[in-house]
Amino acid sequence: MAQDRPVVIVELFTSQGCSSCPPADAFLGELAEHDGVLPLAMHVDYWDYIGWKDTFARPEHTLRQKAYAYGFGTRSIYTPQMVVGGADQVVGSHVMQIMEILHRHQDGAQNVAMKVIKGDNGARLLRVERQTHRNLPTALFIQLVRFIPKATVDIKRGENAGRTITSTNVVTDISSFGSWDGKSAVEFELPTPVAPDGQDAAVVLQSETKGGYPGPILAAIRLD
Repeated sequence: MAQDRPVVIVELFTSQGCSSCPPADAFLGELAEHDGVLPLAMHVDYWDYIGWKDTFARPEHTLRQKAYAYGFGTRSIYTPQMVVGGADQVVGSHVMQIMEILHRHQDGAQNVAMKVIKGDNGARLLRVERQTHRNLPTALFIQLVRFIPKATVDIKRGENAGRTITSTNVVTDISSFGSWDGKSAVEFELPTPVAPDGQDAAVVLQSETKGGYPGPILAAIRLD
């Protein structure tokens, strides 16, 4: 069953070809040990030209990082970068600053609840409902995120040549399977299985800015 307790999503935009990234990769692994936090490694592809093609890089992750940059009002992207709760950006190796931001998100009000229930036909349903009288964003998208819990790679070339890097919660796919207007409770049938063998999954409810860029994450839960 799902862990219905909410988690704060921490996205790390990283690359195996970036010499500054291994400390951030290691810190992401430490965050995975914290209750209420789901760190996700988003490997980007724009350092592949240096001499080592990142084995987990996906162009969709680069596009997601660019979309965040536009939403934050900047045009530059870099690694390692962390985005906390879809709302705050910080250098991925600035541990103290990251923890301060993370604690602020953990202490914030939970305005949306998500949980997995069993439908009449036995299917697993995701139920989403508001927990506040305040207005919520009306452009909300439900995303299924799949990821590899742990992966170790020996880097043969490039800036990290000769290093062995362990990555945590390496994202393999992000797909939208529903939208919500932030009003009445809704239910969505989850796919079976929610992830391929050897991978885990989470559900993320994310807002969209007026410019159409990814905005603050209102709720997230990890699935079994």
